[in-house]
Amino acid sequence: MAPTTSETTISNPTSTSSTLQDITNHTLDPERGAPGSKKELINLLRGWPSPSLLSPSILQSATKALLSDPSLFVPALQYGPDPGYQPLREELAAWLGQQYSTSTKSDEICITGGASQGLACVLASFTDPSYTQTVWASAPCYYLACPIFEDAGFGPGRIKAVPEDQQGGIDIDLLESMLQKHEAQHQHQPSHRNVPERKNADPYRKHYRHVVYLVSTCSNPSGTTMSLEKRKRLVETARKHDVLVVSDDVYDFLQWPISSDASAPPSSELGALLPRLSDIDLSLPPSEAATSSGKWFGNAISNGSFSKLLGPGLRTGWVHGTPDFIMGLSQTGATRSGGAGSQFAAALLAEVMKAGELGRHLQEAVRPGLQRRHRLITETIKHELGELGVTVAAQDGGRFGGYFVWLTLPGGLDGKAVAQKARQDEELIVAEGEMFEVRGDEAGARFKGNIRLSFSWEEEHKMEEGVKRLGRVLRGLLGEKC
Repeated sequence: MAPTTSETTISNPTSTSSTLQDITNHTLDPERGAPGSKKELINLLRGWPSPSLLSPSILQSATKALLSDPSLFVPALQYGPDPGYQPLREELAAWLGQQYSTSTKSDEICITGGASQGLACVLASFTDPSYTQTVWASAPCYYLACPIFEDAGFGPGRIKAVPEDQQGGIDIDLLESMLQKHEAQHQHQPSHRNVPERKNADPYRKHYRHVVYLVSTCSNPSGTTMSLEKRKRLVETARKHDVLVVSDDVYDFLQWPISSDASAPPSSELGALLPRLSDIDLSLPPSEAATSSGKWFGNAISNGSFSKLLGPGLRTGWVHGTPDFIMGLSQTGATRSGGAGSQFAAALLAEVMKAGELGRHLQEAVRPGLQRRHRLITETIKHELGELGVTVAAQDGGRFGGYFVWLTLPGGLDGKAVAQKARQDEELIVAEGEMFEVRGDEAGARFKGNIRLSFSWEEEHKMEEGVKRLGRVLRGLLGEKC
């Protein structure tokens, strides 16, 4: 998510780093250096696309086409149908079907106001804190997802961290064990099925007993991708325990081959994509636990967004799931009062997709640009930080993607102390590992010895300089420990 809302500044209220708290509270301008500093601020926290990765000319052409035709602009400027602008649902179904090699249908897609708003609507419609037991979040976790769960009634004690394993992605064995332990602890309490629900789910929705949240491809912050075998096992686990799996799939189309040849040119070839968890769920017969009132709601959904593809300001995304789940999601109260979010932007994006501009932009600009940036930052880390003992999270499988690299610090260094000293001494903003602990269950998985660096935002020369500044910070702190 993830990746899914803006990451302008630190927003974790548990952080005790005074400098980063000052940035959060706007007593320091995150766009400028400290007063009197001669150094230009470098922000390697911000998970935004660089201006060079945006697409104003594509949107300009699509806007002209949209606003010159009354048959297009009249519905675009009116209230939209609850599941979203139908031409965009159809264009997305065709395009997603090609990307994932599936037969995606338009009635499996609901248009949202972006992945974060989509997650909030899913929780509003398909969970009830008086019935839904727990949210299980993969850790390290996209930190801005936690407040969305809190707003839905899942605060401390109701959200649990499930660490990633060495193979990448959420640890399925541990999740299964935690679910079984949870159910054993609650079997002598009044059955959750006998607890009166506060929300009205019928006839279009149901409430799930558990929610699992993760970023299954190019996870934020670790960059790991779950294997096909693990995806299948996660869906099987969800079906056994009445779980709704929500996967933020915002980086699926931002992947590229990893080459050991540093001189090889960037490649825009995406290659075969792993199936979404929602694809795996849809390929199986309906499960009893995910069926209610004769409808099949499924156990896994894909939460997608145009934010990383064409620009976060478009505030448009989609959810993919069973047709019954999609119809139920479209009945969220805030959606019915005005229709699906982002009606005009959805119409604009439909024109972009009709013209084939989305795929062209990804192939010619976004993927090569991110691949080049990723190669630069990893080479600079190796050159500047490798001798200090800094390690980068494994990037196996012949491909990588997303916006971030996840570093493990040497010598027992504390990421919070590193982030504070980097801001104070080097005008450098980095994300401390503790930000990505699951809020409300920080002890469930600790990341004090990690930091995350973004390679998507700063211009390439500033990104390279930022890593060099980080090296000076680490050398100073390691020297103090000797």
